[in-house]
Amino acid sequence: MEKFILGVAIGMAGGALAVANNCKLRNLVKKNQEDLMTKAEQYIDSKLEKMEKKTEEATSQN
Repeated sequence: MEKFILGVAIGMAGGALAVANNCKLRNLVKKNQEDLMTKAEQYIDSKLEKMEKKTEEATSQN
């Protein structure tokens, strides 16, 4: 799921940059791409933390 989200984000940003021919529009797309990538990274990090907690709980119970 995380790879899919990351792929979609990169694809959308790349497509928008290919279509954008205005400097202001390009800067706006780049800013939105950075924001989207930050959110995706935060989502992936939160998923990893949850998985690590579950793993620690499982190992501590055994």
